[in-house]
Amino acid sequence: MAKHSHDFVENYSGLVGFGADRETDENTLIYYLQKFSDDTLITQLVKRMSADEMEACFDMLTRIMKSHLKESEYHRLFLKDEGHSH
Repeated sequence: MAKHSHDFVENYSGLVGFGADRETDENTLIYYLQKFSDDTLITQLVKRMSADEMEACFDMLTRIMKSHLKESEYHRLFLKDEGHSH
């Protein structure tokens, strides 16, 4: 069974746009990130990104996770390491 899911983007039919309200902004960000991480798209983008762009993207995502996730959440939600306990 797959550990990762991208169901939101497959089922969301609401507004995709930023600035209307917090809920729409949250939904738009989820929608964009799930579309962005599609295997076909991200494989092409990564090949075209500069080393600086890749590092900036990696650093931003890592910084966000460190700011908002406890270590146990990082292991459970990001790494999908269900056996990790903290």
